[in-house]
Amino acid sequence: EVQLVESGGGLVQPGGSLRLSCAASGFTFDDYAMYWVRQAPGKGLEWVSAISWHGGDTYYVESMKGRFTISRDNAKNTLYLQMNSLKSEDTAVYYCAKSGGPTIPTPYGLDYWGNGTLVTVSS
Repeated sequence: EVQLVESGGGLVQPGGSLRLSCAASGFTFDDYAMYWVRQAPGKGLEWVSAISWHGGDTYYVESMKGRFTISRDNAKNTLYLQMNSLKSEDTAVYYCAKSGGPTIPTPYGLDYWGNGTLVTVSS
């Protein structure tokens, strides 16, 4: 059974940092690209970042470039998102999702999602 479990969310002040983790199990982690997607209160899903199976290719939404860093540790079956210089508009539930293939962008879609972790940026 595929499982994706996010952690690391919480309340942080504007300008602060958080590191999200996503522990993966039930599939061969290093065969697949992975994504972070978020949903702000009352809004739709928004792409955040993606990383290829080997970690050599990454993608960021423009508004997050230079502030967020995606990475993965294939030995630990774990995906990360380092978030710096957080803004109130970054408040959202952050989901990790498994791609249907190894590369980015994916032509296969996202086939498994975690339950999400809430990030609240507020003073």
